[in-house]
Amino acid sequence: MLFPRRRTTPRTARDFVAATLTEWGETSRLDDMRLCTSELVTNAVLHGVPVGRLVLVRVESLDAELRIEVHDSGENRPKRRVPEESAVDGRGLLIVAATADSWGVKERTGPGKCVWAAFNRITEPQGAIS
Repeated sequence: MLFPRRRTTPRTARDFVAATLTEWGETSRLDDMRLCTSELVTNAVLHGVPVGRLVLVRVESLDAELRIEVHDSGENRPKRRVPEESAVDGRGLLIVAATADSWGVKERTGPGKCVWAAFNRITEPQGAIS
């Protein structure tokens, strides 16, 4: 789904991801995926999307994992940094790294990049009774 570059976009993107995952019946890591969506979209809005451009948020269901992708048209690659203890920002990628099972940045066709976070599916052992 495409979202405008606005302060409200992280919340709207979180709601989109939660609704999509709930529709798919994939709610075991819903809070983690909402948190990472919020952090990645916030970074895109603040640092990646030029004025007048859009943010693309994708939710993918792969064999062993669920993946959130945030595409923006900015050229700057995100960097994990260690903020000052008193800083009120700069922890987004630290949160994503601590919450997701893996994350990264990939090039895309055209301008910009895709920052993604992946979450391993939690599966019931064979013969488990729910």
